[in-house]
Amino acid sequence: MNYIPRQIQAVLEKTIRQFPATLVTGSRQVGKSTLLKHIARDYSYLTLDDPLLLTQAKEEPQLFFLNHTGKLILDEIQYAPELFPLLKLHIDRQEENGLYLLSGSQAFQLMQNIGESLAGRIAILRLTGLSLREIGGVDFQEPFIPTIDYCQQREKQLTPFNQLWDIIHKGWMPRLYQQETDWAMYYASYVATYIERDVRQLTQVSNLNDFTKFMVAVAARSGELLNYQSISQEVGVSNETIKRWIAILETSGIIYLLKPYYNNHLQRAIKTPKLYVLDTGLMAYLTKWLTPDTLKNGAKSGQFFETFVVSEIIKSFYNRGLEPPIYFYRDTNQKEIDILIEIEGKVYPIEIKTTANPNAKMAKHFSILREKLPETDIQVAHGTIISQYPQKVWLAENLLGLNVSYL
Repeated sequence: MNYIPRQIQAVLEKTIRQFPATLVTGSRQVGKSTLLKHIARDYSYLTLDDPLLLTQAKEEPQLFFLNHTGKLILDEIQYAPELFPLLKLHIDRQEENGLYLLSGSQAFQLMQNIGESLAGRIAILRLTGLSLREIGGVDFQEPFIPTIDYCQQREKQLTPFNQLWDIIHKGWMPRLYQQETDWAMYYASYVATYIERDVRQLTQVSNLNDFTKFMVAVAARSGELLNYQSISQEVGVSNETIKRWIAILETSGIIYLLKPYYNNHLQRAIKTPKLYVLDTGLMAYLTKWLTPDTLKNGAKSGQFFETFVVSEIIKSFYNRGLEPPIYFYRDTNQKEIDILIEIEGKVYPIEIKTTANPNAKMAKHFSILREKLPETDIQVAHGTIISQYPQKVWLAENLLGLNVSYL
């Protein structure tokens, strides 16, 4: 299969030079082991999916490291927490950077073990599925912040995406772009593998069909406020169970909980997060949108388009090794702003619209920020509407319209 260059590679190579160990987390099949093997060809590769290796790692961790010396890639490291104390011991003894490259798809367990054993000795990076830039072969690595300078730099490498809805429907899993693969069969296998391998380890699920129903319910609510009670009623399990399962999806990299923007001057702002599925292909499979055309022309096209844009913004920060400084705003009067990016004392309000004809009225709620946030507190930058209009256009003196290709 052809290797697709990943934008996080430069950051990963830098962290390998600066830390004794580097951990790459991310959901299943996003390309963690492929990336590590590609950039660290002189490392020995060991996967704890191998039952013989896993048995030795869990039962005789000291013997495991006697048998496997030198620089190592340890794939699916979460299956053997017994290795972490010995990793710490080897790191402290050798005092060398770039010793161990770790990967894992269960961030909850990994973070717990790292906090106990490897704090200060390890860099942690998040890998998602392919970004639109990676699919288009665009070598532009800056995170999406819609400044004038960003737009000018981005314009040097703009790539039109004429089949955008094909990409949104297909999703972001590398295998779907590396070889001919049946889309429905792929995602059916993905869901089954995820539930069997990850979910069973993280929680006691008495009925796996309930967890599948839960994933469908979550996918149908991408872009909406997180409502545990609504999902609980649909799936037929308790609120506490739904909260636990949501945490599993979040730490597995399946969903992202977008926090609400809060400021002392915005007294009416709600404090409930919004839920987004990070892979629109998985979202389409779970909600039974079986072709790009039905998705594009269906009642949920706006929901998928918003999910796609938010996911791309998140990836642009993760691929630079950064936590996304993004939020949304909604108040008790139902006035909403889709995305707020807060960075370096400025907040950038963003609306996401499926239309190819954006206009200034679509940004009417941006005025809330300008009216209620004093400039001594934080500066409100020009607003941005991301849409399918093919060109960059100023819709008002302080309102910029951008095509999705600028992401």
